[in-house]
Amino acid sequence: MVTEPSRAIKLFGTDEAVEVPRVLKVGPLTAEFEAGNLRYIKFHGIEMIRAISYIVRDKNWGTYNPKLSNLKIEENTEEFRVTFEAEAGDQSQIFRYSAVITGNSQGTLRFEGTGTSVTDFLTNRTGFVVLHPIEGVAGAPARVEHVDGRIVDTDFPALIDPIQPMMNLRAITHEFSKGLSVRCLMEGDTFEMEDQRNWTDASYKTYVRPLALPWPYTIPKGETLVQAVSLSVSGALNKQNGVGSSSIIKLEIGEATSSVPPLGTALDPDDLDMAEAHHAELKGIGIDHVICHYDTRRGHNRSTLERQVELARSLGKEVWLEAIITRVDGWEDEVTSLGVDVAALGRPFSVIMLSPASDMKCTLPGSVWPPCPPADALFIHARKTFGSVKLAGGMFSYFTELNRKRPPVDYIDLVSFTTSALVHAGDDRSVTESLEAMPHIARSVTAISGMRPWVVGPSAIGMRDNPYGAEVAKNPHDIRQAMNRNDPRQRGLIAAAFDVGYFSHMAYGGAKAIALGGFVGPFGVLPTKTMWRQPFYDEEGGVYPVYHIRKAIAEMKGAKLRILKSSRPRDIMGISAETLHGQVTLIANLTGSIQKIDLGNAFSEAKLIRLNAEHFEHAARDTLYFEKTQTMLSNICELDAYETIKIYS
Repeated sequence: MVTEPSRAIKLFGTDEAVEVPRVLKVGPLTAEFEAGNLRYIKFHGIEMIRAISYIVRDKNWGTYNPKLSNLKIEENTEEFRVTFEAEAGDQSQIFRYSAVITGNSQGTLRFEGTGTSVTDFLTNRTGFVVLHPIEGVAGAPARVEHVDGRIVDTDFPALIDPIQPMMNLRAITHEFSKGLSVRCLMEGDTFEMEDQRNWTDASYKTYVRPLALPWPYTIPKGETLVQAVSLSVSGALNKQNGVGSSSIIKLEIGEATSSVPPLGTALDPDDLDMAEAHHAELKGIGIDHVICHYDTRRGHNRSTLERQVELARSLGKEVWLEAIITRVDGWEDEVTSLGVDVAALGRPFSVIMLSPASDMKCTLPGSVWPPCPPADALFIHARKTFGSVKLAGGMFSYFTELNRKRPPVDYIDLVSFTTSALVHAGDDRSVTESLEAMPHIARSVTAISGMRPWVVGPSAIGMRDNPYGAEVAKNPHDIRQAMNRNDPRQRGLIAAAFDVGYFSHMAYGGAKAIALGGFVGPFGVLPTKTMWRQPFYDEEGGVYPVYHIRKAIAEMKGAKLRILKSSRPRDIMGISAETLHGQVTLIANLTGSIQKIDLGNAFSEAKLIRLNAEHFEHAARDTLYFEKTQTMLSNICELDAYETIKIYS
């Protein structure tokens, strides 16, 4: 007997319980209290600070999930007050802290944290982190108060800053609505800011303890840390600029701009057996280019490449190579040897992407770069070795590393990078919030690449590698957490909606090619044998919701890309294209609640098909599901949580 999967399994791939945020409110001040931290701090309904968090990190930049106790919340007409105790750590170390949060109707808020190390505690960061939003803030003025008392007027970065845009901080003041400003005071240590858009976070992050100090560092047993963050509002609300957000999200189709870029995906040698076993389903996606990953440190050789190429040719139209150059001394010989293998295989690669192994790990601002082949010389030698093939330079890791170490654009044909939504946080909203940063990344990488086209390498919600520590987070229990490689949401509708939003932003931003995830494994489109549970799919098999999205996107390749404007792109995002068979539009709900959209007159006599919780099982069992129209379309349409619709007109 088949048991219907729960709604949580359909949406997120897991039944893991999620705490519902508690909205704290006093007068016009509101804040969401979630897992011991504050999010979406608003005044008169206008966001002024994205988050204030007390975080405890391990030596690999992983963030511990604190266990809260003695939680008390008091609210009245004058103020709210929250107190709790918390413990963070693992079997080897423990850190305990207590917190007091207060807020009043004048917009004043204070978050105090007092923590003591129960054991010697090895950490990369412990203490407060403040997030400023990017919408309306990027490029805007700020007044900075430094720890030495200096006051400086500056701006939040417009293009993504590769290093810290603000340092030695005590307070930051910015205007969050016309006539209203908020001062954010940080006490207890020295703070500095980084531009979190580098990692696709939709925020500027101000954190405790400068990165120039040694890390990881040890908090000795018994040592106490006392810190606080305070917000104060000044000015008066301009009534004409108050929040009047409509419950209906308006969508408009604009003019044709360019063409839909081709969709690629990764093929890791570890996935070959399972990919071969599901050849028919995977071929049905219609992937344009397959990116073969190659790393001799993992034992890859010519035989590995040969097998990858054979499978890739049968699954995609083009074969690309992503090769790690492992040697510093003798790197020329390594590139030459790879060239011999590529030639022996008949030169199957249309694009060859190269990265030194040392660039697979992060070098923080101010740190000494590790030994590495000279970038110019590497690609000059690669050009001699591989001939007329297109060469891509950049990073196999994230945009952050590309931004900090720019590629030699004079010697390459393409600039490349990847992203993950789980570098800093693991909750559902942070995952979809990351899409807010994509237009900023597109503008910044365009500035970096100059006249060179840029492409997106294999990207997903989860992390392929961890440039910031020894490894990605272990996730044997298949839970939501930062730095996951295997993340349960890859199996859910949220991943399908994420892929729509991601591809849309990158396509509209100017990417010439975009690769999403892989065929199988943690970033794949269907279940295979794993070390972790795959609820519903372990018993029923089938395909994930992302299968249908990638198939639909792949079919759009080369079609005229039409602008799709959303009045709330944070909540609803999509892509529209004029294909040989008419206009095809994908629209995704990026939230966990029902959203009502107004399509106006853009889709007269159109039909649609829904990929949502109601049709989850049907979609899992039918690889052609997303090609079968279900209903006529009306101007006003409701989308369920993380639902994607495909419109034919």
